[in-house]
Amino acid sequence: MESLSIGQLAKAAQVNVETVRYYEREGLLPRPARRASGYRRYPSATVTRLQFIKRSKELGFSLKEIAELLALRIDPHSGCADVKRRAEAKLADIERKLTDLRRMRRALTQLVHDCGGEGPSSACPILDTLEGLR
Repeated sequence: MESLSIGQLAKAAQVNVETVRYYEREGLLPRPARRASGYRRYPSATVTRLQFIKRSKELGFSLKEIAELLALRIDPHSGCADVKRRAEAKLADIERKLTDLRRMRRALTQLVHDCGGEGPSSACPILDTLEGLR
């Protein structure tokens, strides 16, 4: 089995070396073997694991949730339904966030509309609204 230095691993997975170290500290990557010199040597399969972590983060999963997903992969008592439930929960979370973002956009759009952009900031309707004066 080919082994990679931390730099080679980071390059192959298109992440920063510090990211590799961080994921290792957080337990998302197993502690690698070390050479007599102390340098880390990672199995080539670690590239796949880093790509899994990276794609999961892009979908909004937290590092804790990613650790749970990784654990499901090796848990003989879990099934695809367990993974699906976690994905559905993440989707529901994203939908809630989108609803909140739409609400914030409407409120900010109204504030911007109500402000003529003239006069001193002490009389700004946006600041007044944020202070609860309007």
